[in-house]
Amino acid sequence: MSDAGIDSSARAGDGAEPQRVQTSPGEDADGQPASRLDAGGPQVGDGVVAFLGMRWQDPETVRLTIRPELINVGGMLSGVVAYALVDYGMGSALWARTTEHEHVATINIAINYVQAASRGEIVCRTSLDRRNRGSAVLRSEVHHEDGRLLVTAIGSYAIFGARVGPHHTWP
Repeated sequence: MSDAGIDSSARAGDGAEPQRVQTSPGEDADGQPASRLDAGGPQVGDGVVAFLGMRWQDPETVRLTIRPELINVGGMLSGVVAYALVDYGMGSALWARTTEHEHVATINIAINYVQAASRGEIVCRTSLDRRNRGSAVLRSEVHHEDGRLLVTAIGSYAIFGARVGPHHTWP
C-alpha cells in the first residue's frame, strides 16, 4: 500500500505509529485521488542523484554537500550542479502532488545565479505556485549553509497521464 493510505493524525515524533487506512488503489482515505505527498521525496535516485550526492529532507527540500568534483575551473560550484538541484527539487515537489497515474516533465526553468560558493552545504527549497491538470509552476531558492542566497529559479512542468507502451507494464 502506498503512503497515501496513512492517517495523518499520527504525527512523526509523537511516539504514535501512523495508522494505515484501507483505500482503493489510487485513492486516499477520503476517496480522493491519492497524491504522493507523504512519500518524503524520492526513495530511489538515478545516477545523477547518486553522483551529485543529493539528499532529500522532504519532497520540497533537497540538500547537497559541495565537494571538489563539483567545482568548475573558476574554483566555484558549477552552475550545472545548482541547475540540477533546482530541477530535481522542483520535480520532487510536484511529483509529491501527483497520482500514480500521472507523470511530470520539465518544460522550462529560468534560473538566476545570485552568488557563488566553493565549499559547504547548500539547500534547495521549492514551493508549488500553481497546478492544474496539465501543467504546474514552481519556484526554488538555493541557500548556502551560512544563509547566503545563491540561486533563484522559476519553472514550468507538464503533467500527463502514464503512457502504455513497450517500456511500461501494468499490473
